[in-house]
Amino acid sequence: MSPWKAAQPGDRLSAVDTPALMLDLDAFERNLQRMADALKGSNVRLRAHAKSHKCPEIALRQVAAGAVGICCQKVSEAAVFVDAGIGDVLITNQVMGEAKLRRLAPLARRSRVGVLVDDPQQVRALAAAAQAGDVTLDVYVEVDVGANRCGVAPGAGAAQLARQIASSAGLRFAGLQCYHGPAQHLRSAQERMMAIAQASEAARVSRQAIVDCGIAVGRITGGGTGTFVHERDSGIFNEIQAGSYVFMDRDYGDNRAGAGDIAFEHALFVRTAVMSRPTAERAVVDAGLKASSVDSGMPRVWQRPELRYVKAADEHGVLATTDAAAVSLGDVLMLVPGHCDPTVNLYDDLVCFRGDRVEALWPIAARGALL
Repeated sequence: MSPWKAAQPGDRLSAVDTPALMLDLDAFERNLQRMADALKGSNVRLRAHAKSHKCPEIALRQVAAGAVGICCQKVSEAAVFVDAGIGDVLITNQVMGEAKLRRLAPLARRSRVGVLVDDPQQVRALAAAAQAGDVTLDVYVEVDVGANRCGVAPGAGAAQLARQIASSAGLRFAGLQCYHGPAQHLRSAQERMMAIAQASEAARVSRQAIVDCGIAVGRITGGGTGTFVHERDSGIFNEIQAGSYVFMDRDYGDNRAGAGDIAFEHALFVRTAVMSRPTAERAVVDAGLKASSVDSGMPRVWQRPELRYVKAADEHGVLATTDAAAVSLGDVLMLVPGHCDPTVNLYDDLVCFRGDRVEALWPIAARGALL
């Protein structure tokens, strides 16, 4: 943790130290409203994914804008959001291990808490933890709808797990988790539409297999920023889990929009300064790997097409330019991160600005919550 903050409320942007994680509040608020408008009149609700921001202030604003609650990925993340007053939290992950289960159960005394399973052993472990803690946990069966990560195959395997959950004391069968992560980043609108059509069919087959066992399927949840319009319109999904829409990163920005897609704005930036100008073709900024994740590719220099971020070291970012006069020592630039989720996890605070002024610092309270 840094011994000082990059900025304080009331500072002008010119006074913000670098590197700093910046949130454009005007763009952020427009993104919140666009998502609310996109779901208005449908029977599909938003459960906003908080792994993108790890920030209770943002989660509370998402709920105020209509979200029923949030998703997160870890028990420790869930604890942060329950402590902040979020009343409905779904851990979109499997939870294994005695220590994690021991900490999971008490959260359900203060919030409605859900968790995923894709194996009978997980169901047994959750049931034991819930009974020991005298709580009830919502449990969703995760179906592999094409991501080839976690999840049971569609159909009979999902029904078997649903029966086990429904018959287990301390557990409540809540529905199906049908999230297709890789589909979010398929570049063409046609590819994304086809992937979610296949995911919807896998969800439908699984729902029918469970209904045939006499068990109601109350919730089919999934979908992300890149595909949620297809889940919304599928007639199968009744909850979406978009998260990155509040920020938008370079990778999402590279998707080619379809006719019905919603245009969210870039609201998250890394503020960086030129610290070295060794040649006419190269400049070096103070935002490297420890300031912006590059797992989804390099950041983009915001509104400066003549500059390309081409290489990252721990503390250095190398820019290439064919314009010798493009940047000078001390110049400040804004970067659009390649991937917002791991970039946010590098910082203690979001520097929230409106116009030329810092309005607030929002703690990234679930930063490093990996347990």
